[in-house]
Amino acid sequence: MAIALALSVLNASAAGTKFNDLQVSARKGLVAQEKELATAYLTGNGVSPDVRMAAYWYQRAAESGDPAAQNELGLLYQGGVGVPADPKRAIHWFQLSAASGFIEAKVNLGVAYFGGIGVPKDEGMAAQLFREAIHRGSGFAATYLGDMYFFGHGMSVDRSVAEKWFRTGVKLHDPFAEFNLGLLFTGKEGHPSDIPKAAKLLRRSAGAGYVPAMYSLGALLLNRIDLAKSPEESLRLLEIAANAGSWRSSVLLGVLARDGRGVPRDPEAAYYHFQVAILQGGEPARRLLTNELDVFGSMLTVEQRSRSVANANSWFHDHGFPQAFVHKDGKTWKGFSFSPSAAQDDSVPAGEFVAFPLPRGGGEKQEAN
Repeated sequence: MAIALALSVLNASAAGTKFNDLQVSARKGLVAQEKELATAYLTGNGVSPDVRMAAYWYQRAAESGDPAAQNELGLLYQGGVGVPADPKRAIHWFQLSAASGFIEAKVNLGVAYFGGIGVPKDEGMAAQLFREAIHRGSGFAATYLGDMYFFGHGMSVDRSVAEKWFRTGVKLHDPFAEFNLGLLFTGKEGHPSDIPKAAKLLRRSAGAGYVPAMYSLGALLLNRIDLAKSPEESLRLLEIAANAGSWRSSVLLGVLARDGRGVPRDPEAAYYHFQVAILQGGEPARRLLTNELDVFGSMLTVEQRSRSVANANSWFHDHGFPQAFVHKDGKTWKGFSFSPSAAQDDSVPAGEFVAFPLPRGGGEKQEAN
């Protein structure tokens, strides 16, 4: 124990020294270190997350002309993360980055034109930018172009062409394309079902850190245990996704605790997960869970209900910023304004686990019943 404690102290000291050295280099105006420091603040890698400091250091690197930092800064302005939301300012940085040949910025410009965010809505321009980006090897652009054909945005609906572009995105290792194609193979939208292929594609997307894919694969594996790599895979995926802000995953964790499926039956744990889901998902989650909360609330003591609500509020305070991606190394952040999805949500058929609608709000503090 003494050796383990000593090693822990040494590792913490080394991490602190590395971060201090990074700060010193960034303050000298070294652009690579400015970007690294910004990413550390954004992801909480080696330091407490601080989106304002992340924006500050991305701004420093962007003003030095770094196209990757310009793109990241555009994303922050687009989402209002660490800076006031300013779609037009986001476009400014995307344009500078794209002019330097940064392909992700060209895709983000396409997304902006697709949604009319900071620029007039122009689906034709969006498609043109996506095609240019695909030519440069962007699987994400292929996924968006597939979505445009799938739903008929700026062109006639053509599901076969849409699937062709999703497959192109998969070949280019895009997790969005893997997710979309995986959902289609679950039988969505009348597509022929191939659940093993769906699981393979969703697992690849989840392996890249895409949170909706983690939820979808976790839900699928609950009823197809034969496709799981281990008995714990589904629960592990749902826990990661829930921690990243997926309210549907929190609902399923509550259902598992409710039914004692894969975990001990625990009404208080179920009540806690349902409370977290409401904080994450807002009114859609509340409507879905009203009866569950009434039933389980009646099974718990006032003290147990109060404790569950307090723990849920505390957790949400520390994890309220939802993540589209979770990365093992904490070095990469993806914050696109939309996530393309041919199925319009991130749910899959999962037996008795229903597909829940997309959340539109959330975050209000809960009170114990």
